[in-house]
Amino acid sequence: MRAIFHADRRWGIGKNNGLMFSLPKDMKFFRETTAGKVVVMGLNTLRSFPEGKPLKNRVNIVLSPEEVEGAVTVHHLDELFAEVKKYPPQDVFVIGGASVYRALLPYCTEALVTKVDADGGADAFAPDLDADERFALLFESAPETDNGYSIRFCTYRNRDVQPY
Repeated sequence: MRAIFHADRRWGIGKNNGLMFSLPKDMKFFRETTAGKVVVMGLNTLRSFPEGKPLKNRVNIVLSPEEVEGAVTVHHLDELFAEVKKYPPQDVFVIGGASVYRALLPYCTEALVTKVDADGGADAFAPDLDADERFALLFESAPETDNGYSIRFCTYRNRDVQPY
C-alpha cells in the first residue's frame, strides 16, 4: 500500500474539504499513477469529488460508517486490511483525507508527495514525513512550475514496512 498526495510547506493537504491549489501536472501524475488501481479514502474525501461520486477507472474503497454507492465500503481498519489483501500491494493507494493518512501511513511502504512551495492556508494536514524518522526521502525531482507554483515530486520510503 502506498500513499499519494500534495502538500504545502506546512504539510497542509486541504482547505474547506477541497484542494488548496489547482495543479494540472500534479493532477496528471495522480490520474496516471492511480488509473486502473485501487484508491482508499475517507467519506469526506469522496464527498470532495465532483458530484461526490467515486473516481472512474479505479476500485474505490471508502472507510465510512455509512454505505457508499459505487464503492466498496469498509467500516473499520480490520475490514479495510482484509479488503486490500485482495489486490497487489503496489496497486493500492491511500488518497486521503487527513485522518486516513494519519491512520494508514504507518502501513504504507511509500508515500508519493508533490511538495508545493507555498502556504495554502490549509485546515487539514498530513503527517510531516521529513520529521518522521520512519520515513526516508528516496527521490526528489528538480523544481518545476505548475500553474504558477513551484512543485517537486518526492518519494518517501517507510523504513518500518517491508517492500512487496
